[in-house]
Amino acid sequence: MRSMDAAERRARLAVRHRLATPERSAGVAEIARSMVALHATDPATVFLSVAARGDGLTPADVEQALYQDRALLRMLAMRRTMFVAPVDLVPILQAACADALAHKQRRTYGKYLAQEGVGDGDVQGWLAEVEAETHKALLERGSATGAQLSKDVPRLRTQVNPAPDKSYSKPTNITTWVLVTLGCEGRIVRGRPNGSWASSQYTWAPIESWLPEGVAAVPAAAARVELVRRWLRAFGPAPVSDIKWWTGWTLGEVRAALGALDLVEVDVNGVTGVLLADDLESVVAPEPWAALLPALDPTPMGWQGRDWFLGPHGPSLFDRNGNIGPTVWWDGRIVGGWAQRKDGEIVYRLLEDVGADAESLIAAESQRVTDWFGDVRAVPRFRTPLERELTA
Repeated sequence: MRSMDAAERRARLAVRHRLATPERSAGVAEIARSMVALHATDPATVFLSVAARGDGLTPADVEQALYQDRALLRMLAMRRTMFVAPVDLVPILQAACADALAHKQRRTYGKYLAQEGVGDGDVQGWLAEVEAETHKALLERGSATGAQLSKDVPRLRTQVNPAPDKSYSKPTNITTWVLVTLGCEGRIVRGRPNGSWASSQYTWAPIESWLPEGVAAVPAAAARVELVRRWLRAFGPAPVSDIKWWTGWTLGEVRAALGALDLVEVDVNGVTGVLLADDLESVVAPEPWAALLPALDPTPMGWQGRDWFLGPHGPSLFDRNGNIGPTVWWDGRIVGGWAQRKDGEIVYRLLEDVGADAESLIAAESQRVTDWFGDVRAVPRFRTPLERELTA
């Protein structure tokens, strides 16, 4: 069995994830494609993930790719998580992940509506009508906020109390429910935010404004095979458990997808992993490199098993829900964390001794992040222990 130790996996990470200096020459869409997709739960992550991988790129380049060239699209996909994906991958993500999410959400929201007596016994029919009206209104407007659409479609202001027996629950209108479901179905898409690139207050646009013919239909099984193939090219080798965690699929779905690929088993530090059979060639380790990656960057969020690059630093860098905060990297390992203070200053703390040369490169990366932020202040979506300490 071919063996790949942590050092070789780190070399592959540096090259495949475009973090080593010679690899930082791609455009925004190609950077996203290198990572399969960019994690986008926190809007700032997309921009800062590109910053770490693209010399000479600016926030305006990301906005150009997203909102003018429309080479990228924001959507819910793996693990019901928000991603920004190249448009050619959208049909794959739609069939492999989003369709199932839409079905689950429709069922959940339908249950709440039925509890309120909405729909006269045909909740799903009623909900489909509201969705069709909302899509039509959005087509007419071109883009709109949820508040604007709720004026066009009065039924979006229908009030529902999801948990009437709980003291914390309160009635809410169904606007967001409908918009999120339409997004999962690939009928609408989150467009340009209201505010800076770090804002999470999005407008909505019909899918036709990104993909004139809509999202192409792909068989779900074939889509899962293609998604796993792309993941293995970017993140392999890895145990099957990592693939199951990253996709959020059942073990049966993962095994079926793997069974359709030409794979080899690889020993990764005493654990059996899998790799595409045509990807066994060793990767030449690049020169030592430094990077400041944002919270929920797709590199540290690409595997469930992270010991080979995280070491003992997890308690300082993760919140209680398993979200990783901003991290400092040196030559394929996480060696610290960073944060942006209210005045815009980027501060970081190294959690181990990396030497003077490494510290110099890390300081240069800190300046790159400072330049990217400019006057923008990104409010964290969650707080990790080290991020709290650095911003206190």
